[in-house]
Amino acid sequence: MKLLDRIDETLGKVAKGAGIVLTGTVIGMLLNFLTKVVLARYYERSQYGSFTLTITVLSIAMTIALLGLQNGLSREIARYLQKDRSTALKLASTGVLIGFNSSLALTIALFILAPGLGNTLNDPSLTSTLKIASLALLPMVLTMIIVAISRGHGRVRENFYYRNVLPQLLFLILLITGFTLNLSFDWVFIAYVIAWSVPSLLSFLDGRKFGLLPERPEFDWNLAKELLTFSFPLMLTGILDYILGWTDSLMLGYYFGPDKVGLYNGAAPIARALPVVLNSLGFVFMPAATVLFTDGDLEGLKRLYQSTAKWAFILTFPAFLLLFAFPAGTINLFFGPKYTEAATALRILSAGFMFHVVMGLNAMSLVAIGRTSDNLIGNLLAAVFNVILNAVLIPMYGIDGAALATASSYIAANLYRVSVLYKTTGVQPFGKTYTKAFLIGAVTLVFGVLLGDTGSVVGAVLKTASLYGGYLLLVLLSGCLEKEEASQIEKLAEKFGLDIGWLIRVIERLSKEE
Repeated sequence: MKLLDRIDETLGKVAKGAGIVLTGTVIGMLLNFLTKVVLARYYERSQYGSFTLTITVLSIAMTIALLGLQNGLSREIARYLQKDRSTALKLASTGVLIGFNSSLALTIALFILAPGLGNTLNDPSLTSTLKIASLALLPMVLTMIIVAISRGHGRVRENFYYRNVLPQLLFLILLITGFTLNLSFDWVFIAYVIAWSVPSLLSFLDGRKFGLLPERPEFDWNLAKELLTFSFPLMLTGILDYILGWTDSLMLGYYFGPDKVGLYNGAAPIARALPVVLNSLGFVFMPAATVLFTDGDLEGLKRLYQSTAKWAFILTFPAFLLLFAFPAGTINLFFGPKYTEAATALRILSAGFMFHVVMGLNAMSLVAIGRTSDNLIGNLLAAVFNVILNAVLIPMYGIDGAALATASSYIAANLYRVSVLYKTTGVQPFGKTYTKAFLIGAVTLVFGVLLGDTGSVVGAVLKTASLYGGYLLLVLLSGCLEKEEASQIEKLAEKFGLDIGWLIRVIERLSKEE
């Protein structure tokens, strides 16, 4: 197969899979946002802060229990499927058994440590909420492992239903039921456990049905050693990711208590949603990138990296424009006026997470080329940097200091990973067309900031829509979209019954002129 044909085919597979993943992720995030909005509006700010602290601790425990298997299994199964399917199945079963035992041990640890963690984080209610929520750890871990196995097979169905949509939908339904019946605050965490237990069972049954797991459980010590050796740095990287992502909330709890945590989390969840497109692309990018690297096709890897980075930026830009240029209006839209004093924090956080999007899938690329230790080093440096900055800035500037520490740390981590990737493979995000799309975006953002933020929801949405419409027109006229990308857009449009042949002809003509 010719190089260009292979790149086109790979981009097509990534685009198709990423479209499904993105749809599921967006639905899941909308449900998650709606859940947080309901919680924030129904309960006091301090109770919303307690929920945030509980889920933060639970998420860190989940990362430890996963032992890096959510990425290691995907990569290793994709590699083994090219050689021996039976070994891939045995590897999958081994991963499930490892996850089961590690999550069970962490559940017991959380139950025992709950009172001490409540005292440390200045929130006595964590004693009960953590004990209840800890029961969700086992089903969460098993779901993530089944999704990782399906990812290694190039499947996205399990991720769509059992990770993104069903847990969020069930949690929201159960919450509304609890509000209707006027149940206690503990019901929130009971609902969380139920919402993860159902998809966990269904994902396991699907794994058996579609041949992702063997008929009988198998455990192979040699495969376990190989898997854990590869995945252990990924586990540490994942823990550092959570330190990087949640130190701000935990340290705000330590210094100021749950009320400030609740206020800050009127901004943080919105900003953390910015990489949704990038992460969706990453779900199918990593197995494809692994195959390209294994075959020695660095040019294909570079082309895939630059194309995904460009599309992640273009599709994320309207959300970033809304958050950065009109932060008060954005917070008012989602959480109401009692959270708008977090507007500056939202602007700072959105800049940090957008920088992550701009730099592309550098962490996934390092996993694909087997450089997991470099991911670990980058996250370790950033996490240490994050803790130090939070300790210095939070007492001085409160939630704005927390936002600045987090944004700075994400920028540092991405700069390190991109530099390692470039030195190792010559791969970097900025191709010619991406550079133009980025510069047009920077100019558009300046215009957005100059328009000013009045806190009006309608004004923020209308201004963002107008600016992004102009941005897309300039991107099209400047030839930022390439022929093979136009071909994939046309194929995706046809699946939805849309005829955009005229647009494709314009793109091809502009590409020729370039």
